[in-house]
Amino acid sequence: MNDRPLVIDGVELKSRLFLGTGRFKNAQVQNEAIAQSGTEVLTFAIRRVNLDEPNQDSILQHLDLKKFRFLPNTSGAKTADEAVRIARLARASGISNWIKVEICVNEKTLLPDPIETLKATEQLVKEGFVVLPYTSDDPMLWKRLEEAGAAAVMPGASPIGTGLGLLNPYNLSLIVEDANVPVIVDAGIGSAKDVVEAMEIGVDGILLNTAVAEAKDPVKMAQAMKYAVEAGRLSYLAGRIEKRRYAKPSSTPTGKITN
Repeated sequence: MNDRPLVIDGVELKSRLFLGTGRFKNAQVQNEAIAQSGTEVLTFAIRRVNLDEPNQDSILQHLDLKKFRFLPNTSGAKTADEAVRIARLARASGISNWIKVEICVNEKTLLPDPIETLKATEQLVKEGFVVLPYTSDDPMLWKRLEEAGAAAVMPGASPIGTGLGLLNPYNLSLIVEDANVPVIVDAGIGSAKDVVEAMEIGVDGILLNTAVAEAKDPVKMAQAMKYAVEAGRLSYLAGRIEKRRYAKPSSTPTGKITN
């Protein structure tokens, strides 16, 4: 199987790892982790950024802004209208016209509101935004978001910040199977193992934050996640062996190698 580049809105990305900027204990650790991850796309909550002076903001001021593409998110929004207003503020500040729609009502689960997410996506696409909605792993919702003009879809592996990994690989595989836009797994990743598992399904990329920022050594974990994305992608392209119920010897009684 030949690989294809990850392209979003005509932009080809070399790294398939998107990294969040929250929860790091300080800017130095954040920047070292970012460097080791190899990411080209950084995401952050608009509500945490000083939109009057984005270049002087504590989240962005320590970064070479020319090296990254920013994916601000609408975290904190509880309705489509709120998410649209937040996106407009981000674009007006000059940060980016890419926007991650994130609308969560339940504070316990932080699962996305499907109806409001779809409404916000439809409106923001009409206004010329490059929209990457954070969604559940519902294949029908994903299809509606794609039809609404989403540049990519971002189904969660499990609830945000839980580290539970992939709770429903089957649904993710259904999304990948029919997708005409990139599929970026977002939320719930806990370890490099989870990243490899998701990439082996055939998703186009991974977005994570807590798994790196709250690791005992965030810099080493960022590097591990980078390698996990690459290994998982290679494994997907190589094609795994068929699972069998019983053992199969690797050589015949005469010593010949079997297939």
